[in-house]
Amino acid sequence: MKPFIIVSDGFDEALFNELKSVSEFEVHPKSKLKLDELKVLLPKASALIIRSATTVTPELVDLAPNLKLVIRAGEGTDNIDKKYCAQKGVKVANTPGANNHSAAEHAIALMFTALRHTATAHSSMVKGEWEKNRFASGNELAKKTVGIIGFGRIGQIVAKVLSGFEPKVLFYDPMVKSSNLPYAKKVEDINEIFKTADIISLHLPLMDSTKNLITKNQLNLMKPTSFLINASRGKIVNEDDLLMALQNKQFKAAAFDVFATEPLAADSPLRKLDNLILTPHLGASTDEAQVRVGEMVVSQIKEFFINKNLVNEVKA
Repeated sequence: MKPFIIVSDGFDEALFNELKSVSEFEVHPKSKLKLDELKVLLPKASALIIRSATTVTPELVDLAPNLKLVIRAGEGTDNIDKKYCAQKGVKVANTPGANNHSAAEHAIALMFTALRHTATAHSSMVKGEWEKNRFASGNELAKKTVGIIGFGRIGQIVAKVLSGFEPKVLFYDPMVKSSNLPYAKKVEDINEIFKTADIISLHLPLMDSTKNLITKNQLNLMKPTSFLINASRGKIVNEDDLLMALQNKQFKAAAFDVFATEPLAADSPLRKLDNLILTPHLGASTDEAQVRVGEMVVSQIKEFFINKNLVNEVKA
């Protein structure tokens, strides 16, 4: 019997067609599924390919007795219950690196949007307004102190792209000993970044040690002129503390692409803040990134089922 492959969260069309053309596989012909549709298909699934929309819970795993592999088309695997998968003998893999430039560029786009009010100014313009005075108090990025929390591949790309603005870069990452970027200095205490940086950008994976890492204890240290950018994972920042800090104008503004619960609730109080820019988890959403992700997924599926080789395994 051929392995039955399910793609539940969308996929690059050309690469999905390539996957369907592999004679050794049976691929479900639809690449974006509602949860009810997915549940019906899972009993015959050999592999499940997901992005951020599908959460692989014990319930879903139990519906799939033949499941051998879950691939996250992206890097973060916090939407997969990896411990339960391991208990059931289901392997988990991801596509590290494919989204790095897209995520880094989105973080930088959020910086500019927050610094120069571009999103709110556009909304005002399309309503027929000309509120130049309202948006005249923007800020430059040049020569600012930028604090990067999490200095892995994405954090380092952010630092490199920003180099033309001659920033002073401080970074905090217990896993990185030093930087080969002459303008980037490591700090040992995360609070130093919150005390001194003009712009703070988060680039951390979500795990036990980073969940709820940023609370009022750090937010209260920020300068009233500073900005907070999060294009990594929502649960890293305590949203109740973020809400209070922004309501109290403890720092100038924030821009978030990620949230503790996604989609963000329609009645979330975060939506009502005039000093918070919101985007719906777009960090990896570029055409280029999706092609790279798709290429890696197709290759990994072939390796696993045809060559019996597991690539980019993620342990529980």
